[in-house]
Amino acid sequence: MNKEFLNVIVADNDENTLIFFKNIFKELKTSIKVQCFNNTKEVMTYLNNDETFIPEIVFLKYNISGKSSISCIEEIRTDIKFNNMVTVIYSESIPENEIEEVFVKGGNICMKKPETFEGLKKVLTEVITVNWQYHTSGLNKENFILKI
Repeated sequence: MNKEFLNVIVADNDENTLIFFKNIFKELKTSIKVQCFNNTKEVMTYLNNDETFIPEIVFLKYNISGKSSISCIEEIRTDIKFNNMVTVIYSESIPENEIEEVFVKGGNICMKKPETFEGLKKVLTEVITVNWQYHTSGLNKENFILKI
């Protein structure tokens, strides 16, 4: 696959976090087109639009207004058009038993959001780098999971 950029969605109800994600993505070597949403209802409406270009990665804040992030993953995994999309659930803290639920329901990555900008940059760089490798090498994303 010859891909020049990754399409990424970020859903978070904190405007500062959305700005941090955008700024970090701008600094990466991989070109990223990012779309931001303030709740999961907007994300699911966007994704379910027939005209939508399916993103490679969706970052969903674990505790966000609208439909729960777990419910979003369940809905995403029922539609074959999302098979190559990687889902990332992130939060400052997610209970261990709920991390397992994220993976059981079809989430690919469960990410603990670092408290510092530099920490967030390091973790997002790792997630994007791994995903870029998957998308450019044609590896199977259906069985890809990562906890960071």
